[in-house]
Amino acid sequence: MADAVQYRLERMTDELDDLERRGLFNRAELADVVRRRRDFEFRLRRRSPLRQDFLDYIAYELRLDSLRNLRKRAIIRDAPSESDDDHGSADEEGTKKKRKRRNKKWKKSISDVAGVLRILDIYRMATVRFKGDLDLWFRYLEFCRGKRHGRMKQVLAQAIRFHPKVPGLWIYAAAWEFDQNLNVAAARALMQSGLRSCPQSEDMWIEYLRMELTYLNKLKARKVALGEDVKTLQKSDNDAGKWKDENKELFMPLNEQDDGPEDSKRAGDALEEKEDMFWRQGLLIIQTIYHGAVEALPSSLTLRKKFLEILNSVDLAHSDELKIEVLDDVKKDFSHCEDYWDWFARLQLTDLNNPNGLKGKDALSNKLNKSIQVYDEAVRRLPTSKMYSLYAKFWMDVLYPDREDSIASFQNPEFDASEFTSSILNVYESAESCGCLTEDLACQYVSFCLKLERLEEAKNLAEKLCNGPLSDAANLWSLRASMEINSVATAGSTPFSKEKLSCLFDLFNTVLSKLPVTQTEGLWHMAMKLFSNEKIYFEKLVKCAMLSLSLAGGNDSGASVASAIIGWYLQRDGMKQARKMYKRLLALPRPSLKLFQYCIELEANLASLGDNSALANARKLYDSAIDYYPQEREVWRNYYNLELKVGTSETANAVYWRARKVLSDSTALTAPSC
Repeated sequence: MADAVQYRLERMTDELDDLERRGLFNRAELADVVRRRRDFEFRLRRRSPLRQDFLDYIAYELRLDSLRNLRKRAIIRDAPSESDDDHGSADEEGTKKKRKRRNKKWKKSISDVAGVLRILDIYRMATVRFKGDLDLWFRYLEFCRGKRHGRMKQVLAQAIRFHPKVPGLWIYAAAWEFDQNLNVAAARALMQSGLRSCPQSEDMWIEYLRMELTYLNKLKARKVALGEDVKTLQKSDNDAGKWKDENKELFMPLNEQDDGPEDSKRAGDALEEKEDMFWRQGLLIIQTIYHGAVEALPSSLTLRKKFLEILNSVDLAHSDELKIEVLDDVKKDFSHCEDYWDWFARLQLTDLNNPNGLKGKDALSNKLNKSIQVYDEAVRRLPTSKMYSLYAKFWMDVLYPDREDSIASFQNPEFDASEFTSSILNVYESAESCGCLTEDLACQYVSFCLKLERLEEAKNLAEKLCNGPLSDAANLWSLRASMEINSVATAGSTPFSKEKLSCLFDLFNTVLSKLPVTQTEGLWHMAMKLFSNEKIYFEKLVKCAMLSLSLAGGNDSGASVASAIIGWYLQRDGMKQARKMYKRLLALPRPSLKLFQYCIELEANLASLGDNSALANARKLYDSAIDYYPQEREVWRNYYNLELKVGTSETANAVYWRARKVLSDSTALTAPSC
């Protein structure tokens, strides 16, 4: 290993001599460079070098080469010219000549290229060692591209050989050939090879189409520059003769015989026919790409959307037929998909065609009516919950501009959203009649009635749904309970009378005894907050909670409810009653670890104040928790820290050795100090 490192260092002597001879680095700096490079070389030559070793070496060489380049520029800038003494004040042209003479004197030497070659060599060794690291390959490629080095094509070939199933590499290689090498044929060949290797990649098909459209636009710009683009350069028939008469001096006849109007017309027709043939060939290429993509990915709606977006973003002659074909194919293949109808309906709002010449509010209403027609057809064909949810979401985006996904075109102050409130209510009613009203839709339905300030209608609707098809919808029950509490609170000066409290308790008792704790955690906290000052009702809630928690097992939702109950007893009746309650809760099947931690925290706080009975209770709780969860290292660590803090050295040692015996990892706890 040392011989290999010494050999590589000896190969740097010419570079180091050149750096010293040109005054870029002194001997002390070069000695430090050699020392650093030796350290990096030894790191790369060890048995299992790390990826970071290569990256650190590359980063150091990049900084060193950047410093060399800065010093070189400073020396060239400050170097005196031979003619400075003779011509003190030269003009701009003389200054340029002086600069050229200075650059000519500083000829390129080995030190100018050695740094780049060394970095390339380090990248080569890194990619040989870590062939599967795509990030490393892309760093290698970016460095070659930035330095415009000839090894770029070789590195691309190696990367593709090792990773033929990575679409990003094919796209990167084709983009480099297209943009840097200006080799369209090679870029097209790479994209086609990539599509054969990765036919299921949407990005490959999209980028292939984008590349071909970019190439067509470049050809179009070339035709415009050459005056061959008829559609771009041709004047209207009324202005053509007048413009030619006004600019006679621009025309120079090639012979004395004047061409007649028939010859000019014949030449224009030939040029137009040639251009039409060009656009037909371009359209044929795009159609071929589209059909190939559809054949490879027949079930991808996203691919069709992206194709249509690209076609809409470019101004391409004869592309309307292809757009219509894409839309027809999408409707034929995805008419059974709700996402298609939602996308197609929203597409109507972005349609720029305005055959009737409508403006402002009328044009917006016309687009909205088209979208509504699409959604109505969709719910007739697909009367599903998802379709109604998408329809309702569309209306929410239209009616409320403050939403995150709101439609920007309807934020116009001329647009009155109140005109369409009946439409969205019809959507919810239709979903309810079809049996497609889900829990989320029902909550949206009730919330929308509340926004319209129809409180009684919202309460009756929530009651009907909770007692009917959505009796297991916890969020709907929560919304109903909130409405009942708010209506009672705003009823008068005595908002919580006995009758009202009894009605509210019956409501909570119905849902809490029916649904599991995992779904009704929020309802439990709402009920305990409401009845926190009513001991009779709260104790009834505790009885109901004991039954629900016994069925819930050791989950976090049950622990949250149990902790709230213990906290209520602690605040109202003190620690003695809280202990009784947590003992009852911990006696239930499979208590949660979070519940143990909450109870231990209560006892540990008292133990830290010198309460010996609290310390004994904390130890019992820790022992019980360890019986249920013996492999929880955090429990062992906290138990050990408690003994170190308020226990004795003997108890701390006992906990430590118990943990060592139970846990397979002997480093889970720190060794005792005594």
